[in-house]
Amino acid sequence: MLDLIILASEAGEHADPSVGGVHLLNATFFVSAAMLVLIGIILWKKVPAAVAASLDAKIAGIKAELDEAQALRADAEKLRAEYEAKLASASKEAADMNARAEAEAEAVLAKARSDAENLIARRQKMATDKIAAAERAAVAEIREKVAKAATGAAAKLIAENHGAEADQALVDRTVAELGTRLN
Repeated sequence: MLDLIILASEAGEHADPSVGGVHLLNATFFVSAAMLVLIGIILWKKVPAAVAASLDAKIAGIKAELDEAQALRADAEKLRAEYEAKLASASKEAADMNARAEAEAEAVLAKARSDAENLIARRQKMATDKIAAAERAAVAEIREKVAKAATGAAAKLIAENHGAEADQALVDRTVAELGTRLN
């Protein structure tokens, strides 16, 4: 192949494609011409408008997604604020319920203490009353026994010491005193 190239270069004169000493048919010319044709075809087919329309469509799609994302974010923030408010409300309600329960427990405890104190006082009074009643009954029983014993002893003494003669003297003396007592 190298031989062919050498032969072709020695074969003779080629036509000079230069115009005024400037070579027009070189690689730069063909690349430039191809670029001009390609740019012409691109402009003729309206590729820049299609690319711009495609980019505009993508921009519009991205903008719509961003708007949707912002709307979703706003909704999420609104829901978060709502749930934070509900949580705060629930916490406050729980604290209120706890306070009410503690107050009710204190009230129940105070009532239980009061009821227990009242019950103890009533039981003490009942015990005191029973003791007093038992004392009164014991005193009454002792008095009754003492009265029976005194009556029995008096009857025995009277029976032993008084006879008909002593009774007659007692009656006489009482009748004599009656006259002085009535006046």
